[in-house]
Amino acid sequence: MLHLRWRQARWRAAFDVLAVAMPLAIASAVVAWRVAGPTPALLAAIAAMIAIGFAIVPRWRRHDRDWLVARLDADRGDLEDSSALLFADDAALRPMQQLQRARLEQRLRERPVPDLRPAWSLRAIAVATIVALLAVVAALAWPVRNDSVAAGAAMPSSGAQSDAPPRLVARSLHLQPPAYTGIAATTLDALDAKAPAGSRLRWTLRYAPQPTGVDLVFHDGRRIALRREGEDWTADLVLQASMLYRVVPEGQEAASPLHRLDAIPDQAPRVRLLSPEQTLTLLAPNQRDWRLVFEAEDDHGVAADARLLLTRTEGSGENIRFHEHVVVLRGSGSPRQRRFEARVAPSTYGLQRGEDLIARLEVRDNRAPQPQVVRSASAILRWPAEPVLGADGLDGLARQVLPAYFRSQRQIIIDAEALLKERPKLEADEFEKRSDAIGVDQRLLRLRYGQFLGEESEGGAQAPPTADLPTSDLPTNDHADDDEHTDNDGHDHGPAPAAGHDGHGHDPAPADAPAGFGVADDILETFGHTHDIPEAATLLDPETKETLRGALREMWQSELHLRMAAPEQALPYAHRALALIKQVQQAERIYLARVGTQLPPIDETRRMTGRRDGIAGRALPRGPAPAGDDALDAAWQALASADATAPALDALQRWIDANPQRIDDPLSLVARIDEVRTDPACAECRAALRALLWGAMQRPAGVSARRDAAGAVGRRYLERLRPEPAP
Repeated sequence: MLHLRWRQARWRAAFDVLAVAMPLAIASAVVAWRVAGPTPALLAAIAAMIAIGFAIVPRWRRHDRDWLVARLDADRGDLEDSSALLFADDAALRPMQQLQRARLEQRLRERPVPDLRPAWSLRAIAVATIVALLAVVAALAWPVRNDSVAAGAAMPSSGAQSDAPPRLVARSLHLQPPAYTGIAATTLDALDAKAPAGSRLRWTLRYAPQPTGVDLVFHDGRRIALRREGEDWTADLVLQASMLYRVVPEGQEAASPLHRLDAIPDQAPRVRLLSPEQTLTLLAPNQRDWRLVFEAEDDHGVAADARLLLTRTEGSGENIRFHEHVVVLRGSGSPRQRRFEARVAPSTYGLQRGEDLIARLEVRDNRAPQPQVVRSASAILRWPAEPVLGADGLDGLARQVLPAYFRSQRQIIIDAEALLKERPKLEADEFEKRSDAIGVDQRLLRLRYGQFLGEESEGGAQAPPTADLPTSDLPTNDHADDDEHTDNDGHDHGPAPAAGHDGHGHDPAPADAPAGFGVADDILETFGHTHDIPEAATLLDPETKETLRGALREMWQSELHLRMAAPEQALPYAHRALALIKQVQQAERIYLARVGTQLPPIDETRRMTGRRDGIAGRALPRGPAPAGDDALDAAWQALASADATAPALDALQRWIDANPQRIDDPLSLVARIDEVRTDPACAECRAALRALLWGAMQRPAGVSARRDAAGAVGRRYLERLRPEPAP
């Protein structure tokens, strides 16, 4: 109890000093803020708190043990001026002193220690509070000095001050990021800021003298008028994209500097598959479960729950069915990096031989109101099918039979039957149009199947003439492969080929359509030829070829009747074509014979001779130069001088609005354009803008440089290469 009374007395002394000094400290900070601004006010407040601390320390030390002993002896006569014995060491006391100490302790237990706290300095506290209030009122009522007035000069009159342009004397930008980001709100003493997209911004501005209106003018032409609240001007905005803006008091738009707001977009979550390391896993014998481990990361946090999407495939060919299952997983780890783990039992989902179990993790972030959803890469668990017996020792290479191409004939039949059911409700023109559309689908399917018999698509480019092509007066073997084509082989032969052609119905390419240099598609279209691929004739065995030819013949008849608006006559042919296709599809294997590459013989007599007899030159034209950069070129040239730059800058601004993806930082380019508009004579501004334009301009296409003429050394070298005349 005695020590408690002592601590209470010491704290009372400290709080008494604080009650007297705190109003004065607050008043000094307010006066400094009103006169000099927020930074001096903060410094004044810090200095006042340090002074208060120095004032409290002596009062705290004054109430030490000696003060307590003197106070007890003065307030308690029954302690017989022996209070010091209560704090003495037992080993240092003599027997009589120990007896006296015991008597004092007994008396303190019988009669508690009185309150030792000193009284409040009410008069000093009242005086300090009144003085502080008067100082605060005077500071708030005192007019703010204009910085343009020199120190010691008299304050201008109210009439002169009203004629001066408004000047920004205080500013703050409050940033409130979205709640899901977990970022605390901040207040900046600046008008440039970076904040997450979706943040709420609040401007608070103060002018002296007060303008009649203040606007926020953005680089895209939008304007937001600020509201006046007492002495302040405020505005609110939700930041969705990066932008440039000005704070424009009424009548001062040209003199306002440009400020920038950068919106930091919320990145989508990133999901990685940690286990298994390979995306395709074969089910091992006696394997009971499949361990999956995913890791998800996000800049503002991943949701604690994720969905594991499991898909089981059943069947083969066009009879594949999919079974979907969803398992909810709970992640572990920090919100920004969570780990999801699951053990999947294949037997639970009915996995059989020859089937796959596909797993993907679907995660979402914490973005509000609409979270971003991302799926991971697929992990596949495959139960291999039974091995094919008797496949060892074959002379050929085994390939599966066309698994992806036999899926459309059934749909053609379904469409034709549906058209017949709707025939009473349709007009004649509409019926013919829809029947013709189904016939076009039948034609496309026929052409796709014909590719496996070595046939060509209808139309194509003609190979360019070369010097080694046979001439019209020499015998050719254009029809050497005629035994591979019959009238019923499934494609049109067209008119008889002209001399020098390969015997197949190609549409000649226009003479004025040169191939682009270096463009792969143009080279393939110019020089490619289906019959140049020997594998096209050996992909299928003879029995499968004959079955597929029969399917093509039925497709021909089906297409004929569909194009003639007679789907009821086309259905029998379509059904027979589907039956033949199913026979081809049900074949287990196709064996591709191993054949060596047969290259044309090389004429050894022409090697190392430099003779180009019979070789015609083929000059390939250059590709077209990229267009659309005229505005950049014009601005680049106009910025070389300070004259006539306004039209070029206007065109450049329109080009930036149309091509923002061509520039890494479009706002920097817009800011540089604004600097040049404000001060066209600024050489540094024009140079900086030209530097940014240089990075956005496309490089010209490269051309082959002509070889330089040989010098003296080169001529002597060439002369030495010439053969010496025979003696």
